[in-house]
Amino acid sequence: MQLSPRSKLLILIGVFLLPVVAAYLAYEGWRPAGHTNYGDLLKVTPLQQTAGSTYDGRPFNLDALRGKWVMVHVGPANCDAACAWQLYLMRQTRIAQGKDQDRIERLWVITDSGMPDAQLLQAHPGLHVWRPAVAAFAAQFPAARDRAGHIYLVDPLGNLMLRFPTQVDAERMMKDLKLLLKASQIG
Repeated sequence: MQLSPRSKLLILIGVFLLPVVAAYLAYEGWRPAGHTNYGDLLKVTPLQQTAGSTYDGRPFNLDALRGKWVMVHVGPANCDAACAWQLYLMRQTRIAQGKDQDRIERLWVITDSGMPDAQLLQAHPGLHVWRPAVAAFAAQFPAARDRAGHIYLVDPLGNLMLRFPTQVDAERMMKDLKLLLKASQIG
């Protein structure tokens, strides 16, 4: 089959025009289906009033965790089944990050004057159990109903930035964290 000179010209114009049209469409807002995060992005705000103490009374300032991603559970010292499940998920999510697990810390912010169960703490080595000096500290963690129902994420600069839903899907939470660690140039 022999193409006419006019057909050859139209094909040549199409070959050069197609990338220009595709770039214009992409620039004007058309996007192919992409990735959306599982956790709820929060208005990035630095945590305030970070002075406090460990559960056993030793002074500890959360600024010591700067430079690390921090998964946070906020709740009372009397850890119910939901709390224990969240602590377990935080531990397993950190371990699942493999070589990047050293970039992640886990924090349990105790919101009352109780003492956590020693067996529970023994099951979670490396977990920071911390009581803020100012009770209003917990109010920085937004929740529709119950703060203890969520796992939060603090970035390496000390900013609260993400909240995972209640009844968290562990696989999707791990995927979100893996993507953040891969994209992050800090922490």
